[in-house]
Amino acid sequence: MKVAIIGAGWAGCAAAVEATRLGHQVTLFDASRTAGGRARRVMATVAGEQLALDNGQHILIGAYSETLRLMRDVGVDEQAALLRLPLTLQFPDGSGLELPRWPAPLDAFAGILGARGWSWAARLSLLKVAIGWQSAGFKCRPEQSVLDLCQGLSARAMTALIEPLCVSALNTPPERASGQVFLRVMHDSLFALSGGSNLLLPRVDLSALLPDAALAWLAAHGGAARLGVRVQTIMPTAPGWTLDGQVFDRIVLACPPSEAARLVEGSGVAAEAWLKLARGLQYEALSTVYLHAPGAGLHRPMLALVSSAEEPAQFAFDRARLGGPQGLLAFVISASISDSATLTRQAQAQAARQLGLTALQPVLTIVEKRATFACTPGLQRPGARIARGLLACGDYIAGPYPATLEGAVRSGLAAVRCLD
Repeated sequence: MKVAIIGAGWAGCAAAVEATRLGHQVTLFDASRTAGGRARRVMATVAGEQLALDNGQHILIGAYSETLRLMRDVGVDEQAALLRLPLTLQFPDGSGLELPRWPAPLDAFAGILGARGWSWAARLSLLKVAIGWQSAGFKCRPEQSVLDLCQGLSARAMTALIEPLCVSALNTPPERASGQVFLRVMHDSLFALSGGSNLLLPRVDLSALLPDAALAWLAAHGGAARLGVRVQTIMPTAPGWTLDGQVFDRIVLACPPSEAARLVEGSGVAAEAWLKLARGLQYEALSTVYLHAPGAGLHRPMLALVSSAEEPAQFAFDRARLGGPQGLLAFVISASISDSATLTRQAQAQAARQLGLTALQPVLTIVEKRATFACTPGLQRPGARIARGLLACGDYIAGPYPATLEGAVRSGLAAVRCLD
């Protein structure tokens, strides 16, 4: 079939590769000239030199099985593109948790027991809660939040582990985050697969990590990518669809939910229920502050930070340890609420107080106001099927995962497998 895929983010790239692999003739559209969606390359000037950074500092984990498989399929060298480390949430004072290279779930339990700077009461409280999750089959009532799941947990375990994991995976604070989605992430990353909890830190920019290779693979296998083209209208035309006057058998909407809703409403198809769910999503911002100073650096590629309203960054990354220039650091603020100027000042102050780095200067601050949907308890998300021959994919589509790269890739693959 002739298949149009609208959106060249990670979901759209996955859908385009899979559809081509299944024998369809694919045309991939995107309004941007850079593929990757909300995980893409941006250019910035660092110490007078033009460098490729990212619109947000993302990480992958070992449990991202479909993303890693897709990367291999399109020719990405995983070892060259990603730095693989055991899960480590170490703070600047040396406290924190570091998992050994053991089979799951022994690595998680050993990491908890060996957590530095934790009292035995804190360690045992986390073990008790984790065993409770495991005994319940990693399931809870739909209305429960992550905070609800952590009753009886010590304040130390909550602030040093659960809060950083929750905001990094769901981009939603524990008191508002879905307990069931969090449990699924915990199961798949810490308890199901050996190496699933590993941190995979990109050594290349996010467009080079997958989208560029996917587009090259697509072109080599007869597909076409039209970047810098915003689709205006789609219309059902029996037995298929027209897209700005071009005829296709199927259309997959791999664009953001607001853009997908615009196209669906303009098509005239009866999809009120889908539109209501897509438009009803609430969003969380995700911000990355890039700071630079000659000689600045961290003793690890990534450090966890103590986060507060005045010092909101949860993580700091040393880009020099990931193939970037010396002295460039990235500070990540999940579920951010302030403007870019405020976040920049706060990150500088946080770096000075917690890391002792007082000379860092701003390079670039990126605030993605609609980085992810708010992953709240009992949230109803729109499904993949919209109308005959019209499907949607993306990290916001109904599924077990939050708004992650793996969720986007899985959604793209699943949508294509429903084309017939």
